[in-house]
Amino acid sequence: MRSAERYLSDGVHPRVLVDGLEVAKRAAVEFLDKFKLDINVTEENPDREMLCCVAKTALCTKVRKALGERLTDMVVDAVLTIRTPNEPIDLHMVEIMHMKHKSEEDSKLIKGLVLDHGTRHPDMKKHAKNCCILTCNISLEYEKSEVNSGFFYSTAEQREKMVQSERAFTDERVQRVIDLKKKVCDGTDKSFVVINQKGIDPISLEMLAVEGIIALRRAKKRNMERLVLACGGQSVNTVDELVPEALGYAGEVYEHVLGEEKYTFVQDVANPRSCTLLLTSGNDHTLAQMKDAIRDGLRAVKNAIEDKAVVPGGGAFEIAAARHLEKEAKKNVEGKAKLGVQAMADALMSIPKILAENSGFDAQETLINLQEEHEKGNVVGLDVVSGEPMIPGMEGVYDNWLVKRQLLNSAPVIASQLLLVDEVMRAGRNMRKG
Repeated sequence: MRSAERYLSDGVHPRVLVDGLEVAKRAAVEFLDKFKLDINVTEENPDREMLCCVAKTALCTKVRKALGERLTDMVVDAVLTIRTPNEPIDLHMVEIMHMKHKSEEDSKLIKGLVLDHGTRHPDMKKHAKNCCILTCNISLEYEKSEVNSGFFYSTAEQREKMVQSERAFTDERVQRVIDLKKKVCDGTDKSFVVINQKGIDPISLEMLAVEGIIALRRAKKRNMERLVLACGGQSVNTVDELVPEALGYAGEVYEHVLGEEKYTFVQDVANPRSCTLLLTSGNDHTLAQMKDAIRDGLRAVKNAIEDKAVVPGGGAFEIAAARHLEKEAKKNVEGKAKLGVQAMADALMSIPKILAENSGFDAQETLINLQEEHEKGNVVGLDVVSGEPMIPGMEGVYDNWLVKRQLLNSAPVIASQLLLVDEVMRAGRNMRKG
């Protein structure tokens, strides 16, 4: 838009510029498809090194280099962990948890889950290995009826019998869980963990603690879905479904207390199709930066896997595309529409110019050096550390092909709508007069 403004001030009609922008858009998209680099991301042998380069390029624009390099491996491993053959990658299966604790260097990828609550009974174990995981949605507490009801009795003995029968209904459910634990774990070194989406009352917790069962209540629904994907087994909704085949597995379950907050770690799971990125730092600002960077990194790796292609970064594509528009695309346009093509080329050159300015280098001198290298046939971008031309492949700087394509398709359309807004308003006034 800024590039086109100069020509508007010289009296060029907006419609002429829009025609040139449309030609430039098609030419730039075609050039992008030829300029991209295909990568091998098969299930058996994903190009992990290339994915790390894509993730690092995205992350290091948000956080300092040392932290970006540490987060790179975490992000790539997280996406490869949740990747399923012949299915789209669901980034919701990557849980991002943060703890205001230690330093950012202690952040790590957990191939399992981190739940933001712990056990509710003081006698339950805080650490267990070789665990059978029961994921359930069964009420293990006394519940009030949904309709108006009450106890009617004439003697204290009748009241006591009614209370006992009411309690026996809940105790029977708890006993069914205990029986399953005994069937699976007695005589072995296995532990038993119950993670329930509904409540567990104190009496039920006491019964489970006596049997050495770790029980967590009020788990979030999204965590229940991830638990099944990570640990295996299936979610149980009634006590009739309590069979050994419904149990999942985790190599280690332990509770971590941080101030007043409790966290439960479920690690070394059987089938890690869901994972957790645990981010740690001593302040909220760094945690927010890390979360934003992680989200960008996850999407960058996902796009690279699905596109099976990347684009050399550091402004290399923009310089090459601008040169292509000036040398080749203009030949297909006649008259003043060439000014629209030139406006698109100037807009593309603003990317490496901004990179140079933000890095503290002379923008004009840097652009001239980069253009001279491209004239020699070298595909180079800007090294933001030295200010010199660099080969993106050697430095591992790559951008997403899909992002570049989306920008090339959307930016000229938006600019065209803004350029033609006067015609739209004039047409509206003419319609009202008619």
